[in-house]
Amino acid sequence: MREQIAVEVAYATPEKQSLLSVSVAADASVQQVIESSGILRIHPEIDLTQNKVGLWSRTCKLTDTVKAGDRIEIYRPLIADPKDMRRRRAEKAKEEGRADKTTGGRPHASAEATE
Repeated sequence: MREQIAVEVAYATPEKQSLLSVSVAADASVQQVIESSGILRIHPEIDLTQNKVGLWSRTCKLTDTVKAGDRIEIYRPLIADPKDMRRRRAEKAKEEGRADKTTGGRPHASAEATE
């Protein structure tokens, strides 16, 4: 009998999160752990050819070997590009006068008093 280790598999949606504890062979790959955990039945929207995976918040490959105590995380695709969203918020702040039109920083109190 092969040595068994304990690992966790995590996946979350805005409505529901799952954290499953699994006992697997010590030489198991990330993909083997995910498949044996049953999380693909709980969350059928997970597609391992599309969703990125990671160990403790660091992306990894499905072929990587897990270690005792690892937490495998399955990531959802981003809805919006974070850089694009920051750019849009900054533009909106400039339009509303909450940011300096030249520097993008907060307007000075003295500048507001003279307007």
